[in-house]
Amino acid sequence: MKWTPRRKAAAIIAGALCLGYLFCLPRDLFRGVSYSTVVNSAEGELLGARTAADSQWRFPPTDSIPEKYRTCLIQFEDRHFYWHPGVDPAAMLRAGWQNLSSGHVVSGGSTISMQVIRMSRGKDRTIWQKMVEMVLATRLELRYSKSKILALYASHAPFGGNVVGIRAASWRYFGHPCEELSWSEAATLAVLPNSPSLMHPGKNRDMLMEKRNRLLGRLLEKGVLDSLTYELSCEEPLPDKPLPLPGHAFHLVEKAQAETPGHEVESTLRYSLQRSLESMTDRWQRELSTQGVNDLCAIVIDVRSGKTVAYVGNAGLDGARYGSKVDIADSPRSTGSILKPLLYAAALQEGEILPHSILPDVPVNINGFSPQNFDMQFSGAVHASEALARSLNVPFVHMLRNHGVPRFMQELGALGMTTLTRSADNYGLSLILGGAEGKLRELTGIYAALVRYYLRLDENAEDCWPPVTAMPANPLTDRLSLRYTFDAMKELTRPDGSDWKMLSSAQAVAWKTGTSFGYRDAWAIGVTPEYAVGVWAGNADGSPAAGLTGARTAGPVMFDIFSLLPRSDSGWPQDLSDGIEVEVCHHSGMLAGPFCDRIDTLYLPRSATNAAVCPYHRAFRITSDGRWRTDGPVPGSHMKNLFLLPPSMEWFYRQSHPEYEALPPLMPGSTSSGTVNPMQFIYPEAGTTLYLPVQLDGTPGNVVFHLAHSEAGATVYWYLDSSFLGSTSDLHQFEMHPEPGHHNVTVTDSSGSILSIDFNVSEH
Repeated sequence: MKWTPRRKAAAIIAGALCLGYLFCLPRDLFRGVSYSTVVNSAEGELLGARTAADSQWRFPPTDSIPEKYRTCLIQFEDRHFYWHPGVDPAAMLRAGWQNLSSGHVVSGGSTISMQVIRMSRGKDRTIWQKMVEMVLATRLELRYSKSKILALYASHAPFGGNVVGIRAASWRYFGHPCEELSWSEAATLAVLPNSPSLMHPGKNRDMLMEKRNRLLGRLLEKGVLDSLTYELSCEEPLPDKPLPLPGHAFHLVEKAQAETPGHEVESTLRYSLQRSLESMTDRWQRELSTQGVNDLCAIVIDVRSGKTVAYVGNAGLDGARYGSKVDIADSPRSTGSILKPLLYAAALQEGEILPHSILPDVPVNINGFSPQNFDMQFSGAVHASEALARSLNVPFVHMLRNHGVPRFMQELGALGMTTLTRSADNYGLSLILGGAEGKLRELTGIYAALVRYYLRLDENAEDCWPPVTAMPANPLTDRLSLRYTFDAMKELTRPDGSDWKMLSSAQAVAWKTGTSFGYRDAWAIGVTPEYAVGVWAGNADGSPAAGLTGARTAGPVMFDIFSLLPRSDSGWPQDLSDGIEVEVCHHSGMLAGPFCDRIDTLYLPRSATNAAVCPYHRAFRITSDGRWRTDGPVPGSHMKNLFLLPPSMEWFYRQSHPEYEALPPLMPGSTSSGTVNPMQFIYPEAGTTLYLPVQLDGTPGNVVFHLAHSEAGATVYWYLDSSFLGSTSDLHQFEMHPEPGHHNVTVTDSSGSILSIDFNVSEH
């Protein structure tokens, strides 16, 4: 065939038309369309949603539509949908004849494919645009399957008001997902997009019902419905005003709206548990609000999967109180004592302490920092596990001082704590007492991850939403240290005072509370081998509440939440395979020394060999009647191993331990003063810089020195810079007013023992 100029021109035109037809349809039909943010539970139940950027309820597109709605839609809109190529010539001719006969537009004859094109383009309805739609509809049919075209229509069809798409319409008009539509509901939604502004359920109800029932009648004729289903469907009332969407997990839906707007998020929350947690925390919030505690948040994590299964960022959203919309569970708050188990585990792992090592619990002043226990009492000496169970502050300050603040901060960061933004010097030793801030979400995740590590499960849970705390490099790798930590946490007295070991129904929960300075934050985090539960209570604005404590406020809520959860069947595994046998002193809990007369053999972390040997047992020669110690052989005397604490520890320890056997005084006539100094300063420590208090008249006040003497009734003589000040008996406290600068205080007793310390007094 000869290519004449006319044929070439025709070929070029035909090629151009083919290319134009091939590329006439945009790759993304609904580019620029905004969608609602939707959050679902792990089971696929709708938790909550937010409107699209244009304030429309338009859920993200779906790939499938319910069969009932599919049937109703095709019967009403496009009965030949499965047979035409995007344009139905018969429908177009029928619509043209009806429009000419009536003198106005009665029917458009558009197929579902043409309507998808019209919705995507948003152009005026003219004859020219109709022709363009016909061309694009045939191209649409070549690109997508019939099912996909139906899904595009159902996802973008207008349903009246600001409701777009079958999924949003089903929730707004009927209060349930479109998969649960009845025949009557499906028929109603099938006819609504035909004239959404005219057929809104809130008006023109007779016309809407007539169209719905006519469609149901057609389904009856087709044999889709039986007569009973038809009659019952016609009897169903039309929906009234649009219904509110579910409002569960409010703060997580807000988080999704902020981070991934316009997307559908599949969360890890369990629908039933989430609803139960919201109901429970709302009830507790109402009760606590009568005590001035207005805000409450809680989180539940499945330990074995590492997934957050319930989350309440702040309870009591039905009120209009200030701060109720703040996600407290993801907000930094003062940690109180909630970090103590982490320090305990770290110190165990490094061999700095053993599980029951004695720690000092006496007044201390470290460069002006004078920590106090919650009850304002001192025990003198306390085992480390007991210090954790009782949440004593002073022993943990000593533990952190020995471990190192920078080191502990580095470990907390590796565990996944992101709120430590200041320097180690800025936090200082107060870090362990609430001087830092933490998030309930992160800290509960850390405890859950440590249990998961102890159980030899995967360290981190991935692909979770909301995300869990990740451990880039878990620093607490010794499982035996974690076991002893959890064992100590299980001994914490429960809020109701019960002994859980005596109750067959009680779970072995390892838990810890925290109370910030000034009664502003109350924490409780508990773990079992299955779940981790975290609770925070307080006021979002930081205002204090009298009586707000972790044990009395957050603790009861935490145990109430545990009652919602399945009880653990497996219990805590007691795996000792990672440890070694170690002999420890029964009294001090430290490595047994040569004079320890009662020894226990324990399985401890391998680092236990680095721990200190018991320094508290020493051998003394004691007279036969036990009244005196001697510096040489005395008839009837014998050597005896004694558990002897330093005087400052002993002074407090003896008050609650009447069984404590004090060191007998040196026998009169002895030629030496012995090897034990019976005196020790309780306050201040040597080298301390003191800041004198300012009195009401603005003048500097005095400072009180506190000394312990192991012998009751001993007289102590006080000297300041070699100047005699006076003497004390029994209670050795002396008030003095040193000038700014460097000073020395010396004390001596009637037996000749001498003790001195240097200190400084600041000018400011």
